[in-house]
Amino acid sequence: MSADAATLSSDSVDEIGDLLSWSEMASAVLAGQTITRNDALRILQADDEEVLAILDAAYRVRRQHFGKSVQLYYLKNAKSGLCPEDCGYCSQAKGSEAPIEKYAMLNAERLMDGAKKAFESKSRTYCIVASGRGPTDREVDHVCSVVKEVKQEYGLHICACLGLLKPDQAVRLKEAGVDRINHNLNTSERFHDEIVSTHTFKDRLETLDIARDAGLELCAGMIVGMGETNEDVVDVAMKLAELQVASIPVNFLIPIEGAKLKAPGKLDPRYCLKTLAMFRLTNPTTELRIAGGREVNLRSMQAMGLYAANSMFVSDYLTTPGQAAQEDFNMIRDLGFEITAGDYESAQLLERMAQPDPVASCEGGDCAPSCGG
Repeated sequence: MSADAATLSSDSVDEIGDLLSWSEMASAVLAGQTITRNDALRILQADDEEVLAILDAAYRVRRQHFGKSVQLYYLKNAKSGLCPEDCGYCSQAKGSEAPIEKYAMLNAERLMDGAKKAFESKSRTYCIVASGRGPTDREVDHVCSVVKEVKQEYGLHICACLGLLKPDQAVRLKEAGVDRINHNLNTSERFHDEIVSTHTFKDRLETLDIARDAGLELCAGMIVGMGETNEDVVDVAMKLAELQVASIPVNFLIPIEGAKLKAPGKLDPRYCLKTLAMFRLTNPTTELRIAGGREVNLRSMQAMGLYAANSMFVSDYLTTPGQAAQEDFNMIRDLGFEITAGDYESAQLLERMAQPDPVASCEGGDCAPSCGG
């Protein structure tokens, strides 16, 4: 978004005794204007009875920039636990007593198996995630080697989430074929020290700068529901707009038994939908992803989130399970949306996606048990 874009001012509208309606807000965003912090706060603070109108405004913007497409992401936890960082929300953090599997960096065979599953789940992007403060040079070399093989065999878009990076590591990842680096802000600068003490908000921004300087796309988002205020949520949305990241994953906290951060309060589906709509209206041309916690927090309303977001994770997350991939495919189809592979598809992937849905083609009760026929 251009720096000289006009700004919607709720304050100035207030002077004449009126506020922009949600529809007017969407029209202004589509005209290239940006909403103010006060406008963004209004979305989060709106009564639940306004959810449908807010979601309609968000969908107008989503439809203009992304049509009915949905990009799928498949995540592989390449290294679990063993982390010296003390992020309170994380089951893998130092001090966490969560009963999770712990292992060092997976070998090439297992990472390639993850790529195969990403391919089979119609994902556009394969996310390679490793716990820890940052990767060793040996770990970077290993990831680079695997990425080259993934690109050759499956043609997938690659996003790597490896922690704090050094400039030379970012350059090597880019040269190997990594397309994007994920490094979430997680929360606002004001609230950051409430959830982690072993690194700073500035550390996170520096890694994003390093990745950008290496020519990598940026993926950065947040975790909603850790005890932050509405103002904190808006601060993150505005900061990501300023950074002009390529992709924003919005996670909704899944309270994990044994993690240091206990659930400060229960998220409800209406608030989650308003949050997604606010991120869409503050970042209208950015890929917006419903990430971890959608099944737990959006529950029966999770399909509605795709009226604001245009991408989602399929299958499992880092240490928590997601719903079955076929349920995601059915949900997307029921919305009248389409799974698309973007600019990174291979001929094989397009051919696989064109095959008929086994559930839809099941007749006579002769299907395999996994089909449900």
